[in-house]
Amino acid sequence: MNLSIAITAMVNHTALQGQPNVTINSQDDWNATREESQAIAPEYDWNPETQGVILSSLNYGSFVAPLPSGYVAGVFGAKYVVGAGLLISSVLTLLIPLSADAGVAALIVVRVIQGIAQVTVLTGQYSIWVKWAPPLERSQLISIAASGGMLGSFLVFIVGGLICQTIGWPYVFYIFGGIGCACCLLWFPLAYNDPERHPFISADEKRHIAASLAQQDRLPDWSLPIKAMITSLPLWAILLFHFCEYWTLQIVMTYMPTYISSMLQTNVRDSGILSALPFVAGWICIILGGLLADFLLSRKILRLITIRKLFTAIGVLGSSAVLVSLHWVRSSQGATMVFLVLSAVFSSFSQSGALVNFVDIAPRYTSFLKGLFQMCVNIAGAISPSVSGVLLSQDPELGWRNVFFITAAINITGLIIYLIFGQAHEQDWAKEETLTHF
Repeated sequence: MNLSIAITAMVNHTALQGQPNVTINSQDDWNATREESQAIAPEYDWNPETQGVILSSLNYGSFVAPLPSGYVAGVFGAKYVVGAGLLISSVLTLLIPLSADAGVAALIVVRVIQGIAQVTVLTGQYSIWVKWAPPLERSQLISIAASGGMLGSFLVFIVGGLICQTIGWPYVFYIFGGIGCACCLLWFPLAYNDPERHPFISADEKRHIAASLAQQDRLPDWSLPIKAMITSLPLWAILLFHFCEYWTLQIVMTYMPTYISSMLQTNVRDSGILSALPFVAGWICIILGGLLADFLLSRKILRLITIRKLFTAIGVLGSSAVLVSLHWVRSSQGATMVFLVLSAVFSSFSQSGALVNFVDIAPRYTSFLKGLFQMCVNIAGAISPSVSGVLLSQDPELGWRNVFFITAAINITGLIIYLIFGQAHEQDWAKEETLTHF
């Protein structure tokens, strides 16, 4: 997320003309801020199409990495897979300013390698939850962990804009890259693949986790039910929904500061602060959504499949409606920010819906499936910012409207497929002992 906020200061913008909400004073302030930013750190002549390619390059190579990283994490344990990915990604973050100065090609290469490293973090962690999360607590535990992405985005945006405007955009990468390296020093001594090996937790907690997972099938060996997976409609429904949902999320997460900066004509600092608001709302609602889902399940108020589909429908329909409506409220800063916050709030419900559903249908193959889904996520992440960049280059005035209309259509398509074919019970192929070898 560092680049999403820093790119508003890295690019040598010309003031946008014809925005209905721009006053002469606000335009002058915006131009003055750009001049101050340029004096602190270098700026580059990247058009919207080039920006789209740079932002999406994080996913160019990473769509080939999730399957092997998720599979290896599931077999050998996630501790070192996740830790290594975090360390490599953090070190490469420190190199972003140097690579940007070397040229667009060098920056893209670093971003591609960084994306591959980040995939190991995103996919490997799910093999930990299979061994640590009791079924009735799984939604809330995974939701709390996943909310860290929103919290991280909030911190990067709210602090990053201030850093860009005061000491220069390169320090966004130096500071947060250094924090990532420091986190590795905590991860390796504190993270364990399973409760049995953890030296700090109580014996009662170990017994509770072991008892709750007693009915769960053994962990996968070097075999996978490939044929059964290929013909599983519930698996395909979740797979396609991941692609459609993350098409939306990738655009929102990568373009939020750019959208606010261009449409509301804010400076880098204010753009970062405003961009942070939807993410802090999403962070809170992801946690609350996980707690609500587990409450409804533990009290037997709703069946698991009903919870997954209901939460998914709320997330998709709500976020799509407010994103499409942004075009008609763009003249009001207050209304725009309310709609962006509502989009994050609604989207957070999907985290306790279809996005975690693969743990229900095949807990035995969680890491491998997360790798498979992450591959679709990265394909969406490689395409959607690039497509958005082309649309914005072709039609600066209506480009954002077209971006949000296409996004809503793709997201609703994924929802329809999931509502028709999605299931929440453990699939027969996930229980079989006779498997097609991988």
